[in-house]
This record gives sequence, structure tokens and C-alpha cells, in this order.
Amino acid sequence: MTPTLVRQHSSHAGVTPRVDPGARARDWSEIQERMLVPLYEAVYERLDVGGDTRMLGLGCGSGLALLMAAARGAAVTGVDSRSPERLALARQRLLPEVAGARDTRARARVARVVDGTPRDAKDPSAPAFTLVTAFEPIGCLAGDAEGLGELLAQATPLAGHGAAVVLAGWGPPERCATTSVLRVATKLADPLRNAGSWRPALRDDLEEVAQRAGLRPDGSGRVACPFGYADAGSAVRGLLSTGLFDAAIAATDQEQVDKELSEALHPYRRPDGTVWMPNVFRYLIARLP
Repeated sequence: MTPTLVRQHSSHAGVTPRVDPGARARDWSEIQERMLVPLYEAVYERLDVGGDTRMLGLGCGSGLALLMAAARGAAVTGVDSRSPERLALARQRLLPEVAGARDTRARARVARVVDGTPRDAKDPSAPAFTLVTAFEPIGCLAGDAEGLGELLAQATPLAGHGAAVVLAGWGPPERCATTSVLRVATKLADPLRNAGSWRPALRDDLEEVAQRAGLRPDGSGRVACPFGYADAGSAVRGLLSTGLFDAAIAATDQEQVDKELSEALHPYRRPDGTVWMPNVFRYLIARLP
């Protein structure tokens, strides 16, 4: 986790956690982001993403989902306004993929990374997007559905008639082992509960967002996305990189959050020291009218 899991929510929380943005971005890119690969693969396979796909990735972060779509032949544009450090990593990943293009304009048709809002991704000279993805899973943080709705309101005018819009969310709490760990964020950030604290996922989170955005549901699915880490230290760093614990850090301190996270991870530690937490994520495919 986005999946965001997959979202830096300090702007929602109204706080400024005491973190190193560069280190946080690297931890996301190197440890946490890969946990959602099964979700990306399932969606791309179902939609037959390939050379005819023009994809707009909302909240693209460090760009792994973009890279996987580009590897299938899609022209990809990623947009994010929250972490310049993550976007820098996305550019490092994507630009080598198009280094053989003949000129800058040709490269831009293959891959773009935009620091800003979906409106900033508009390219009047390019065809409309055929696919819009919001892979950061919602349903674990107060206010995340509303934030996604705002992004969709800006993004859908850039897509063509019948374009697919993919929304992602956490599965039922009882099927997500990480739920018990995320409750640490709520416990420690209780005074900030109304400003970005964790909440259990609801069954119709994705459908409600699609309905408010004027989208027509066209299928859904569930994907197993276990969170696996080499050791407890890596697990703590990966989970902190999601931003879901930022309000807790601001309300207490880094040491307290690290300690309680480590304790919450204890049931998921294996004899060899690795950490393994089975999770299920949902996705909804919707269509533009």
C-alpha cells in the first residue's frame, strides 16, 4: 500500500510530519510499491492494455504502474502533486524506456510525468486518454474517497467516450492482515481523527465514488496482494512510506510510532525473521458515458 496505503496524506491531516521526504520516497519505491504489482497485472490483463492504450495514471508516485503499462506498449502519462521526490524516481524509471525515441516530442508521446493536477496533464495535440487509473487504494483513511472524486472531476474530461476508469480500494478488513497494523495509526492519532486518520474499508467505497463521478460500472474484481518484507525493520519503513502514519507521528513522535508498529507486526513475523501479511484489494472498472 496508496496501494494510495498509497497516499501521502499530510495535506488532508493538516500537519507536517517530521520525516525525510527523500528517504520516504526511496522506501516507497524500493520496499512498498511492489506490493501492489498483482493488482496492476490483473487490471492490465483484464483490459488488454497494449499498444492502443493511452493511459493517465493519477497519483502515479514513483511510477511502477506506469512502467509496467509502458512495457506492454502503452503510452503513459503520470500525474502527481504531492511528492517531487517520488516523481523524480518515476522519471528515472521511465525515461530509459524511451531513450531510443528520435526526438523529445516522440518521447513525450510514449511517457510523461507531470508534477501537478490532472488538468496539467492536458495535451491538446494528443488523442484523448483511453484509460484512467487511480491505483492508490482508498477505503482506509477518512476523506480519501472525496480526494479521489476531486481528481476524477479533473481527469475524466481528458478521456474519450467509453474510456475505462479504474478505481482501487482495500478489501474487507477481515481479509486484510494489515488492518490490525493500520489501527496503530488511529490509536496514536486519535486527537486528529477527523483529519486523515485510518478507518475500516466499506463495501461500496468504489461504487460510491464512481456514481458521484458520473461513471458507469463495468466490472470489478478482487486481487490477493500480500505484504511481504525481508525483516521487521523493512516492514516498518515500508508501511511508514505510505503516509498513513503521518498524523500519528505528528501527534506523538517517530520513536513511539516505530515502537508500536514493531509490536503490531509481531504476529506476522516468521521464524526466519521475514514478515508476511496476506491482503485482498478490490478494483472497479467504470466507463465514461
